[in-house]
Amino acid sequence: MAARSQLGGRSRSAVRPTTVLLTAAIVAAALLMAAVLFGARWTPSSAGETWVSTGVRVVMNAVSDQGAAVPLATVPDPGDRLLGGLLSPDFDDRSCLSRYRAARYRRASRHALSPHLVSALRRYESLHRLCAPGTPAYARALGRLRANASGDGADPSGTRCDYLVWTPNAGLGNRILSIAAGFLYALLTDRVLLLNGSRHEDLDDLFCEPFPGSTWILPPRDFPVRKKLTIDTAESLGSTLGRGEAPGGAPWLYLHLVHNYRTPDRLFFCDDVQTQLRRVPWLVFQADNYFVPGLFLIPRYERELSRMFPRRDAVFHHLGRYLFHPSNTVWGMVTRYHGSYFAKADERLGIQVRTFKWAPISTDDFYGQILKCTHRENILPAVVARAAANTSTGGADGQQAAKRKAVVVVSLHGEYSERLRDLYHEHGTAAGEAMSVFQPTHLGEQHIGDRQQNQKALAEMVLLSFSDVVVTTGVSTFGYVIQGLAGLRPWVLVRPDHGKAPDTPCRLAPTIEPCFHRPPNYDCRTKARGDTGRTVQHIRHCEDFPEGVQLLES
Repeated sequence: MAARSQLGGRSRSAVRPTTVLLTAAIVAAALLMAAVLFGARWTPSSAGETWVSTGVRVVMNAVSDQGAAVPLATVPDPGDRLLGGLLSPDFDDRSCLSRYRAARYRRASRHALSPHLVSALRRYESLHRLCAPGTPAYARALGRLRANASGDGADPSGTRCDYLVWTPNAGLGNRILSIAAGFLYALLTDRVLLLNGSRHEDLDDLFCEPFPGSTWILPPRDFPVRKKLTIDTAESLGSTLGRGEAPGGAPWLYLHLVHNYRTPDRLFFCDDVQTQLRRVPWLVFQADNYFVPGLFLIPRYERELSRMFPRRDAVFHHLGRYLFHPSNTVWGMVTRYHGSYFAKADERLGIQVRTFKWAPISTDDFYGQILKCTHRENILPAVVARAAANTSTGGADGQQAAKRKAVVVVSLHGEYSERLRDLYHEHGTAAGEAMSVFQPTHLGEQHIGDRQQNQKALAEMVLLSFSDVVVTTGVSTFGYVIQGLAGLRPWVLVRPDHGKAPDTPCRLAPTIEPCFHRPPNYDCRTKARGDTGRTVQHIRHCEDFPEGVQLLES
């Protein structure tokens, strides 16, 4: 593992803004006090902005690893173009306009960033630069794969590069979430993440390259694995284990992490299987799930994850802002939308509306649910009768300018934005706010893999991440991406009850983390079915999709 040994010294990137420095003595005293006053719940902060984990054991581990003085967490300075070290400075600004500019449009992140994550990202970038397509190490690794050689032989150069190849599945929201989950797994296992999507052209001109000096796109003609990958693929982890074979000697292996995966495939989340996978140089995976919570169940990764994410409920927030920078084409759409809709507003509200065939509801009922939610939670102002609206001054003695509120609705259909627009055109508000309602696109239906539709969808995700308040549709991966990039707990529209709007129209989400819709529900210790939502304290069932699980801070 020469490549890993060359990069083994983790750099300590200087992170200047608002750093929390805790000596071992201070931490010990704080832990004792927390144990007395609050049991295991401990959340020290700096000026109410910096959060660290409530897990006492996690903090003790971090202190023992780092010595007397350890920066456990930082809150990035809003004016820092590198977001506290999250982003690398080694890019040309013009090649990707959004990378260093998107943060100017968003609310400042209030979610603490661990210097250990910053260090891990810089280390990964060095590994990716060494092993990416176009490098000698990549050519050697590809040659071994074509020769169907196992992972046991040493590379003649002494350099060993291992890979994790993402294969597209489902819509854009699912793809973004599965790429983020795959990248975290690559970070944990010293693998190089490559996207095998360019042959379909649905990733072209969508995202900027996230890693300096290299590409994360797998050249389609390079890769010899061209068969259609399904749950029954002979080279899958599930099929291999089902035959009673050890997967460790395979030259490549397919990981089926799609919602229909079976018990043998779910053994991916077991420690002993992870030991065997370390010997497989090429792992190819498909997923339509945000399987990050499953990685937190694997004991061998627990320590590293706790150091990278002192707050477990901000994993996608940090990884999403690191990885997903819209291409210049998409960024042009975003800035035009922003200039037209959000730029002059005092308050910005984003509403994401999605309907599902498995949870039908009429347009009238869903619109009523949206209105009931936004009015009850004071997200949108209630309207007044026309006569009252005509006499409303909008401020004391009519001198104070009306507050401008901009509402951007994102939906495949235009009925919801049209009704909201008509509502505020025909009626005033009690406080005299100037209301504007917009919808950037009306696509009608989703076309998975369509490049232009993906570009528009990504532009809408990014635009809504600039909101001050977000309302999303439960279970929607599109909504999960918005809330994660925004760093906001959304108001989630509760799914219909037998085709009707529920009595409780929406709830404030307990976390900004996406939901893992199809967790393994397998106990690796007892080798029997288990409830993933009851395995560890920080993983609980999702409020919008009780069958799934998500990361919470407590």
